[in-house]
Amino acid sequence: MTTQTPALVAESAGAPFVQRLVGRRDLCPDDVMIDVKFAGICHSDIHQVREEWGSAIFPMVPGHEVAGVVSAVGADVTEIKVGDRVGVGCMVDSCGECEYCVAGYEQNCTRGAVMTYNGTGYDGEPTLGGYSQQLVVSQRFACPIPEGIDLDVAAPLLCAGITTYSPLRRWGVGEGSKVAVVGLGGLGHMGVVLAVAMGAEVTVISRSDAKKADSLALGAVRHVASENPSNFKGLVSEFDLVLNTVSADIDIEKYLRLVKPRGVVANVGLPSEKYQVRPGALIGGGKVLTGSNIGGIPETKEMLAFCAEHGIGAQVETITADEVTEAYDKVVAGQVRYRYVIDVATISAPR
Repeated sequence: MTTQTPALVAESAGAPFVQRLVGRRDLCPDDVMIDVKFAGICHSDIHQVREEWGSAIFPMVPGHEVAGVVSAVGADVTEIKVGDRVGVGCMVDSCGECEYCVAGYEQNCTRGAVMTYNGTGYDGEPTLGGYSQQLVVSQRFACPIPEGIDLDVAAPLLCAGITTYSPLRRWGVGEGSKVAVVGLGGLGHMGVVLAVAMGAEVTVISRSDAKKADSLALGAVRHVASENPSNFKGLVSEFDLVLNTVSADIDIEKYLRLVKPRGVVANVGLPSEKYQVRPGALIGGGKVLTGSNIGGIPETKEMLAFCAEHGIGAQVETITADEVTEAYDKVVAGQVRYRYVIDVATISAPR
């Protein structure tokens, strides 16, 4: 018999959210039940609810930036106990046996990682995400949230945090690195604070100077407005890494010119159109144009520990369930600084 829990549900593409009960499976031996406290609103939630990335599964409960407290555990659970604070990110299952799962890259599972929502579990059932008061996942995908990080500011770390942490680590950002972060939104602000904590000198490249004070407050040494092309003249061949967090269709070659020979432009934004890149823009300086998509569970745990050590959490605005539909429009308009987080206790569907 499944557990019924209140959730925010999109009944169809672009529909406003309704509050109603959804079912959660009975605990398998290796499962944990999480009482969700906060769920971050990621821009990818909006893309999927609005079917901007193709056909989606409805009714949909979004949410893959989840923070809560364990309320029950399966018979074989040994790593987590009732009362533990945990987070869940973009995945809730993988085969656990392929070369990528064994190496800690569950996101690249050859069987296909099971996404937290808008996916299909290995049992054939559609997955429903964290905009709900309870969530059931395999213990492997419940990441301990260290003490010292409040749950509301921890929730966005499970997507925005790991999405920016992973390429910074992969490409060796450390003391003395020069990093440019393109875009100062939900992803970009995490990229700035994480790179600064790693010891990098960080420049923010944003559309205008509207967020200049924010960039400097987050630890950046410089804020550059991309709307003025002349601002790029002094940045050529300056950076070891350019971390592009925006989903806009930008002139990617312009940013390749900003990295040093053997430098890297890493993309975590997901624009709808193709990038136009001439081979010479890469070959001449031996430059790398790459992408990055979240991280595996070991790296996510490492990121959470790093954030606890350095006192890092997302900058959030907490909202109620009734405000979520309107909040989607505000995210698209760039009116949040820098992540909306839903207080899940305000979902009022009857039990």
